[in-house]
This record gives sequence, structure tokens and C-alpha cells, in this order.
Amino acid sequence: MKKAERLNQELLYLRDKSFFQLKELMEEFSISKRTALRDVEELESMGLALYVETGRYGGYRKINQGPLIPVFFNDKEIQAIFFALNALHLVSSTPFQKSYANIQHKLFETMTVPQQESISKMLTAVHYHNVAPVREIDNLEEILQAILEEKAVEMTYSQYEKNDVQIQMYELFYRNGIWFTSAYEFKTKQWGIYRCDYMSELRINEKVRTFSKEELKKLEENYEQTYHDIPFRCRLTSFGKELFLKNNYPNMTLKIENNVPYIIGGYNQEELAYMTHYLISLGKHVIIEEPQQLKDSYKKQLKELLDKY
Repeated sequence: MKKAERLNQELLYLRDKSFFQLKELMEEFSISKRTALRDVEELESMGLALYVETGRYGGYRKINQGPLIPVFFNDKEIQAIFFALNALHLVSSTPFQKSYANIQHKLFETMTVPQQESISKMLTAVHYHNVAPVREIDNLEEILQAILEEKAVEMTYSQYEKNDVQIQMYELFYRNGIWFTSAYEFKTKQWGIYRCDYMSELRINEKVRTFSKEELKKLEENYEQTYHDIPFRCRLTSFGKELFLKNNYPNMTLKIENNVPYIIGGYNQEELAYMTHYLISLGKHVIIEEPQQLKDSYKKQLKELLDKY
């Protein structure tokens, strides 16, 4: 283990300790007494406040200080951080007020000149392309807070028509330029997936008895098992498998049988149009094997497309 990495690990090891002895560092990191003494000096110079307690059971006592301790990253780790931040540029709508570009700029300013040059070179050589948000959203912070605090939310939802709904949200996720949240609707007692860009006038309802995270997870599992009650099976080409891996949904999985890829899963009658649209997007790289209803819907949509020409 390199010295910088060892010092980092020692900082993390000592984070929750108020007192330690030199032999603890020696045993934990397999180092000599001389190396352990040098490391303690280095840790003090890095900002770890200590004083020595002498005597038979003496050691080092940490002086009460803030919870944050300095953490140092090697060059590979720094490159990985900036690569990840750069990859998130397109997700300009986040539950947080500070943009990734601002965070990246602040971190960049703390680097040494050689590190800055290395980072800049890496960022000009590697590019990441993803789908930018379809619509701007101004309530992601409130949505995330309601999830973390396990609060019920009243809102106006307008994806198809305006409705007042009362939900408890389970998780927030981003797919193909759209933020979604899965949630339990109290009035209908049904689970559902909601687009965040169609939510407005959010307000917390403290009077509603809400579920724990574990209870919400069970509700979601029950929904997946009972709501998607029409099984389907579609054969894929090798390229169709690639298309599926790039874009798929929770109600479908990939299964390989005799080296042939298949999409299997289930859908609800209300989701027939969405399923048909998804399979159309796979073009000639999918063949629907069952059910007949899905085949008929697929052929009908193909005919409507052909009739336009």
C-alpha cells in the first residue's frame, strides 16, 4: 500500500475513535513502530488534532473537532471523479441546487497545476453522450425531500388530464431524459409510476398515515406480481439484444435459451399501447411469440405506419 493511500485509510480508521495507541496502527496496517510514528506526525500536519497521554496506558487523544477530516485522492481517483461529473452534465435537472458544472469547477480549482493539466487532457479525449432532460423541472428537491422524510404529498398531476392526487413516493429515477417517481396513491390504493415534469402544486399532508420504506417496497413487489398479469414473450436478434440492453423497463427481463435471446415479462391491459410502441422501436430485430393480442396490436400499428406512405 502506497503511503498516501495508507494515510487516507488511517484517517478513516481513526475517524470514530477518541483515543488510540500506536500499536493499533501497527497491527491494523502492518507497519513498524517507526513508520507508525511518522504517520502520526503526517496525520497531525494534515489537520488531525491530537495530544499525547503519557504513562503505561498512554496513547493519543483526539481533540474534539468537526466531523470532516481531510481525504486525499490519487491521480486515478481524481480522473474518475471528474469523468463521472462530466458524464452527468446532461442531467442538468437534479434534486440539488448546485449544478454539476459548478461542483466540477470548484474541485478543479483545488487541484495542482499538473493535476489540472492531466484532467483537462482526459476530458478532451473522452466524451459521454446521453439524453438531456425533455423538460425542465423545478420541484425535484421537494420530491426527494418527501421521499427521504416518508411524507405524503398532495399535488396536481396533468400527464393525461388534470387530477388532484395524494401519494407517497418510494424512489426517484431518471430514464431517457425524463425523471420518474414510483408511488402509492392513497385514494385509489394503487401503485403507479409518475412523471415528475407533470407534477405541480406539491404540498405535504402531515395528517395522512404513511408507510415505512420497507412497507412501500412490499407494495411495489405486490404490484409487479399482480398488475402485470398478461405474460409476453418475444424473440430477439443479437442486435435486438443490444437494443434491449440500452432501453428496457421494469416489467421485462432478458432470458437466453439455447443461445437465443428473449424478452419475457408481463403487462397490464392498460399498457398494451405502450408495449406495442416499445416493440415497434426494436424494428426487425424482434419477433413477438405471444400473446396473440400483442401480435395483433403490433400489426395494427405497423399498418397505420405504412398507410401514411
